[in-house]
Amino acid sequence: MSFYGVTDLWTYVVGALGIILLPGPNSLFVLSVATVRGVKAGYQGAMGVFVGDTILLLLTALGAAGLLRTYPALFMVVKYAGAAYLTWVGVNLVIAAIRKWRSHQPMQAAAEGAVAEASAHLQQPFKRALVISLLNPKAILFLLSFFVQFIDPAYETPAVPFLILSAIIMVFSAMYLSALIFAGARLAQGFSRRKRLSATLSSAVGGLFVWFGAKLATASLN
Repeated sequence: MSFYGVTDLWTYVVGALGIILLPGPNSLFVLSVATVRGVKAGYQGAMGVFVGDTILLLLTALGAAGLLRTYPALFMVVKYAGAAYLTWVGVNLVIAAIRKWRSHQPMQAAAEGAVAEASAHLQQPFKRALVISLLNPKAILFLLSFFVQFIDPAYETPAVPFLILSAIIMVFSAMYLSALIFAGARLAQGFSRRKRLSATLSSAVGGLFVWFGAKLATASLN
């Protein structure tokens, strides 16, 4: 029994929710942007994630995972480009945090300078979030292996269940990123008065981006 070509709908819903809640570079970047630059910039980053996810979903439907498996060299190029970009973002955040920590300016000036310096590495949140989303070939492979389990191969119009599954995961993503954006905006109020705490957390976020880059660099097609 399927729902418009979707088999075991509620199992998919639970699985999709779990996937969205797993920490990753997309959600971490949106949270960082919202914390440093506010709600508007946070949603710009979220839009970059939405567009990137939509492109990945379309590529998955068109068989991009099969292409990456057929041409391992292409997979290696995309993989290392993504790893390098995530590492570059992380290193910049760590450097900005170290400079913030060492600053001996008066508190108000230091806070303003820290925000300005951190913002320099979080400019153009839409474009950066889009690149972070797209430069992850493992996401394409994962989407294919996850989606195919819930699509009835006998259904006459495969696009219908694919759209239903895509819509569910995109709604969950929008809700989760919205929660992160408003949480980040709230955190910003406290960070503006606690320069060293802000620097410590910024360096931790940068370290996580470097870790994400290392994980992607060692990813395989299996």
